[in-house]
Amino acid sequence: MADQGRLVATVIGRVQGVGFRWWTRRQAAQLGLTGWVRNDDDERTVEVLAEGATERLQELERQLRRGPHGARVETVEARWEPASGEFSSFEIGR
Repeated sequence: MADQGRLVATVIGRVQGVGFRWWTRRQAAQLGLTGWVRNDDDERTVEVLAEGATERLQELERQLRRGPHGARVETVEARWEPASGEFSSFEIGR
């Protein structure tokens, strides 16, 4: 069984109002990850918490650094933690 982990990422740039949350949910689902994505109140930050196989989380992090068409990712601040196993799907928050 692959190593499991948790990726906590803050994506900064032109990432709100461009479908970034929906795009992230689709990427996470294709990778078999669980967790959530949500907008921050500052209108230029999206937060992502994802759990799953480490190599798939690494792929999600690479994708977050590119973002969907129409987004302009300036930076991604990422940290790694142990997986909690508390999620059963990947959801979109506020």
